[in-house]
Amino acid sequence: MDSQQLFSFGVTSAELPYMSSFPTVPSLPNRLLGPLKYDTGNSPNSPFSTHFDSDTLSALSDSQEQYSPGEILSSVTPFCNSLLETNHYMHRSISLLQNASCNQKIKHALLELETALMAPDDDEFTTSKALAETTSRPMASGQRDRSWSHENHGSQYTQNQPSYVTGNRQSSEVVRVEKRQKLMEEPSLQAFPPNNLKQLLISCARALAENSMDDFDQLLAKARDAVSINGEPIQRLGAYMVEGLVARKEASGNSIYHALRCREPEGDELLSYMQLLFEICPYLKFGYMAANGAIAEACRNEDRIHIIDFQIAQGSQWMTLLQALAARPGGAPHVRITGIDDPVSKYARGGGLDIVGKRLALMSEKFGIQVEFHGVPVFAPDVTREMLDIRPGEALAVNFSLQLHHTADESVHVSNPRDGLLRLVKSLSPKVTTLVEQESNTNTTPFLLRFIETLDYYLAIFESIDVTLSRDSKDRINVEQHCLARDIVNIIACEGKERVERHELFGKWKSRLTMAGFTQCPLSSYVNSVIRSLLRCYSEHYTLMEKDGAMLLGWKSRNLISASAWH
Repeated sequence: MDSQQLFSFGVTSAELPYMSSFPTVPSLPNRLLGPLKYDTGNSPNSPFSTHFDSDTLSALSDSQEQYSPGEILSSVTPFCNSLLETNHYMHRSISLLQNASCNQKIKHALLELETALMAPDDDEFTTSKALAETTSRPMASGQRDRSWSHENHGSQYTQNQPSYVTGNRQSSEVVRVEKRQKLMEEPSLQAFPPNNLKQLLISCARALAENSMDDFDQLLAKARDAVSINGEPIQRLGAYMVEGLVARKEASGNSIYHALRCREPEGDELLSYMQLLFEICPYLKFGYMAANGAIAEACRNEDRIHIIDFQIAQGSQWMTLLQALAARPGGAPHVRITGIDDPVSKYARGGGLDIVGKRLALMSEKFGIQVEFHGVPVFAPDVTREMLDIRPGEALAVNFSLQLHHTADESVHVSNPRDGLLRLVKSLSPKVTTLVEQESNTNTTPFLLRFIETLDYYLAIFESIDVTLSRDSKDRINVEQHCLARDIVNIIACEGKERVERHELFGKWKSRLTMAGFTQCPLSSYVNSVIRSLLRCYSEHYTLMEKDGAMLLGWKSRNLISASAWH
């Protein structure tokens, strides 16, 4: 089977609508939310002003429901609506693309990628080396006039060639560290530079870190007047950063999760927001393509495959892989999928793991491949070997996609559940383990540095959303509020076991996996080339680089998502 034949095979050939699967940056669990004692209604720019009440903070008595450390260490990882239903959000996001054929590549490329990896061993795929270097993303030039927040700044996908980086980005990392040091040295209220919202937000955080409450209150008042959920990326992000700072000031310890009164949308509504985020940004597509490609390549000659998916959500990530395996030369293998999930994802999915089993059964019948499903409804740190039903003669693949950072490490629990989970997985002798994580350093970083890191990381994401959705778009507001804002607040406001958003850079993950006994596998150059081609459908500012055996996807000079494979 040559490459031309492989690329003639697509999802539509199975007469099945393409439905993407994606975890979002997870939300805070609804069960952990409670009333907050402060008034947001007075601020017209408060992103939660229509959702918060101003009741006094409920007393946190001994009768309050308690949760085990493991129970609060996972969060919402929902997927798209039913695999076999047409999702109007996907069609709406498709209309945002200027080039229809480019969008078709996005919808079919993962299947084509996996099918190619199922081809005989003598098939060879090569990719040209990228030559362009990315430029550094400048800091925000300052706050716009308030009238800008009500203007329509509609924008479309750009079709320019994306920037690709093939070396390491050490120099830009050094520059970023130096900038952060300068930001931390900025004087407080008296010498505050005008018209610089980014610096104003950092000054607020510094005043709070130093317990200078008078300065904090004055700076916060200025920040509230400067932010807007309809403004520039820094203004929109600033609205949620401000709420995080207030939540940190007003709550502490076990009460911190009660800092938000923002009502959860219904399951279907939440999924539609996440579907839209998945379609307009390539970050999550990238993670799934890299992970599925690594699994397909490692198991290309296996007759029996067992996939353990930590936080399976709706399970629709596996649709294209199963279809590719079904079309594999020599016949389809027997596939067993163990889906680990928690009650929070059950809420987002709208039901238990039996729903996932039914969807996989439909895939099995449609594609003509034997698929066996086993659901494990527990939090990841509570998984035991006995729950996984390991059988001899099966090629085992373990998938961690934007999930492992929710498991606490040694800084939170003496037992170090994060490394313990990796050791458990290694003891199973998997043929391949895939890891996709946010490329951010928020785990053990002190508060002020963590605030600056969060500001830098999410500003890149908000800028990338700005390329696709207009400033006054209700869809954009919903995506940012329900898919991103609560995680921002969790990182800023929470400490200890209540802070579940604990990201680490790839270098740290590499150390953890190596200490657990894993050896890194190089990712396929073919996977790399397909992802590069798909980035052309988005913006010239998306970057792809290879570093230490991993692939990193970013926006301008900021890496955002890392993908790696291990055995």
